[in-house]
Amino acid sequence: MPATYDTLFKNATVANHDGIGARDIAVKDGRIAAIGSLDPAASGEVVDCAGLTIVPGVIDSQVHFREPGLEHKEDLETGSLSAVLGGVTAVFEMPNTNPLTTSAEALADKVARGTDRMHCDFAFWVGGTHDNVADIPELERLPGAAGIKVFMGSSTGDLLVEDDPGVRAILEKTRRRAAFHSEDEYRLEERKGERIEGDPASHPVWRDEETAIRCTRRLVKIARETGAPIHVLHVTTAEEIRFLADNKDVATVEVTPQHLTLAADLYATLGTRLQMNPPVRDARHRDGLWWGVAQGVADVVGSDHAPHTLEEKANPYPKSPSGMPGVQTLVPVLLDHVAAGRLSLERFVDLTSAGAVRLFGIRGKGRIAVGYDADLTVLDLKRKQTIRDDMMGTKSGWTPYDGMTVTGWPVGTVVRGARVMWEGEVTAPSRGKPVRFW
Repeated sequence: MPATYDTLFKNATVANHDGIGARDIAVKDGRIAAIGSLDPAASGEVVDCAGLTIVPGVIDSQVHFREPGLEHKEDLETGSLSAVLGGVTAVFEMPNTNPLTTSAEALADKVARGTDRMHCDFAFWVGGTHDNVADIPELERLPGAAGIKVFMGSSTGDLLVEDDPGVRAILEKTRRRAAFHSEDEYRLEERKGERIEGDPASHPVWRDEETAIRCTRRLVKIARETGAPIHVLHVTTAEEIRFLADNKDVATVEVTPQHLTLAADLYATLGTRLQMNPPVRDARHRDGLWWGVAQGVADVVGSDHAPHTLEEKANPYPKSPSGMPGVQTLVPVLLDHVAAGRLSLERFVDLTSAGAVRLFGIRGKGRIAVGYDADLTVLDLKRKQTIRDDMMGTKSGWTPYDGMTVTGWPVGTVVRGARVMWEGEVTAPSRGKPVRFW
């Protein structure tokens, strides 16, 4: 008798949009075929998940994989390897590559590079600029496009749109939710003298909380006037979270594991490895972000995976580049907060999968339901593990969490029914495909 299912994940605890409970998950042709108490005899392969928890495949909606143009730091293959080693089944990659992802041709090139080469599924943000405004209605709807991303600060060259008229012109053209790096470029220019050579602890002094909240106020005002939905990336300040709580009708919110976990006192030990934009700030702001998580203001967690080589990071501040790896550690760092009682497992699911589906209109992913892609992240919530640099799949080969012991670990990554990672080993060939959108 032929098997009804290709694979059966048996004896798992499933945490899903409808609660947490003991269930089996059957997969057929890359999609979820049945959920419940299922007969193992009906499946070609049975994976015993006793003691493990399965959640919808984790979606990281902000990564920088550096290809094309900066492959010495990362490329689509190594970045996605790091993703699946960390339990991430899909990523949205950023446009500040070389060339910039600001045209249909550049987007198509990235999609071609990623297809069947990346280990996870993918979409690419298209950069909104002063020069491509007229093309935005077409660009944001192209296959593989996550939407439009705008840098209001902390960028270089043609990707910087620091002025209100420029932002307004872009938002008047967008129909999907546009994402923003919200730091006030004018204030950054004014405050460059606050940087102290050789002292990365001066980074959050230069890029202070006023730089962030001032830009976010400007952005929300324009969004309200144009009627365009916006997404504020990597929010870092207590003031912004409170402000955005009053503007949820137009703005959604991303927070990162770094800003929820690390604090400014670590500049003394991590130095430039802690340097990112917007910066890691003091504990008051970290507490403010946790208020935003608890109150439902935060919609998604993104890693802002932005690798640089250790040689580049060794340059004296401020010549050192901003950014740190993070896609592989997103899940274990958040699970450690679950173990500590700061985050419920249900809220983890909302922030890492359901939220991205809700915000960006992803089709067929983000929940465990019949007919959906069989994207699953398999967790051991009790495993204690020390994060180490040599575990990292990223080409950069380091993590700011080196030496940190966490409780909770991703043991399996399933992309459209294929176990691409199991117990820290890649177990299937690269088969990444573009994420589909409504």
